[in-house]
Amino acid sequence: MRVTREDKSPTKIVLKVAAEASDLEPIHKHVLRHFKDVKVPGFRAGKAPTSLVEQNISQQALLDEFMEHALNELYRRAIDQEAVRPISTPNVQLKKFVPYTQMEFEAETEILSPVKLPNYKAIKVAKKKAEVTAKDIDDVIKSLQNRMAERVAVDRAAKDGDELTIDFTGSDKAGKPISGGSGNDYTLVLGSKTFIPGFEENLLGAKAGDTKEFEVTFPKDYGAVALQNQKVTFKVDVKKVAELKEPAVNDELATKAGPFANLKELKADIKKQLSTEKENQARIDQQNELMRKIAEKTQIDVPESLVQDETLQLEEQEKQNLAYRGQTWQEHLDAEGVNEAEHRQRHYPEALERVKIGLILSEIADKEGLVVTPEELEIRLQILKGQYQDPQMQSELDKPDNQQEIKARILTEKTLQKIVLYASK
Repeated sequence: MRVTREDKSPTKIVLKVAAEASDLEPIHKHVLRHFKDVKVPGFRAGKAPTSLVEQNISQQALLDEFMEHALNELYRRAIDQEAVRPISTPNVQLKKFVPYTQMEFEAETEILSPVKLPNYKAIKVAKKKAEVTAKDIDDVIKSLQNRMAERVAVDRAAKDGDELTIDFTGSDKAGKPISGGSGNDYTLVLGSKTFIPGFEENLLGAKAGDTKEFEVTFPKDYGAVALQNQKVTFKVDVKKVAELKEPAVNDELATKAGPFANLKELKADIKKQLSTEKENQARIDQQNELMRKIAEKTQIDVPESLVQDETLQLEEQEKQNLAYRGQTWQEHLDAEGVNEAEHRQRHYPEALERVKIGLILSEIADKEGLVVTPEELEIRLQILKGQYQDPQMQSELDKPDNQQEIKARILTEKTLQKIVLYASK
């Protein structure tokens, strides 16, 4: 068998394969054995010579199966011979075929090109100190006070700190409602700065039963691009004004907030939880910074198909999040002021970075000889099954594809642990 390789790009090649009778005859015999149970006069099933079997079967069926096996087998040999790593189904074009004696075809496929890693063991990134301040604890206490506050309806003008229950709608300069710019029975604490600048300020002095109409300008860095710097008119019906009577910060608040004997225990628990959160965030930040530095120094050509697949996955995740919030995909596109192709292009840089990092981690795992043992996978599966009581979710964990994904996740974790160890020395 002769194989000629043409590199169309660093990640796309064409393999030209030419096979002769000596290559094809073993495949021919192998395929004939698939028809061994065919009935041949004078012979018991499976006992007839292959030459007679071939005379008593559909020649088209034989040819079809032979072609499938031959192309697959010869392509596999060509890949092994050229020592490349394909990542896509090849586009095969048959150029010549003389039944069972000659075959020529071309196979175009995307491949993983060599990844040239830097000396990643020498790249240092220190983990930031996870420090919990008194203000951090006070902020959590303040949030608890707000959640546990008594809401007392008042018949007076609203002021900072009051909680309003409102219905609102936002319209553009043409009077058309903006996507995501409306709400019913929405509770808003004045002064909380949870709405765009100017919205809460326009409700100061409002009373229950009032209707307010005012114009605000969306920030230039607002998430929805179509609304950046845009003036929007809001109509707000104030349904209720409530004064928040927050509980005092004392032992009684602590016992109501959870299984705490006093305020000291509550604060200790808050500090412990915040420490864990900040420690986890510091670890993630260290890993991200480390991978960013390694990626900057890595020479790698990323296959386009992998980036496109990752882009679609990011888009699908976004659609699921929008559906959870009750917004349609088209409403989201309209709010962003883009079409589907433009929106997809926005995900491209993130998708490219994710794929690049994934390939680098895979290369480091190979270089370090890291693997996931069956025992490690089984332990993780049992942990996950313990977290999901739903039988359907547990059965999902038994599917090979999901287990492969979990295995890949474990390998990524082990690889990150290894490079963080080097970075911290």
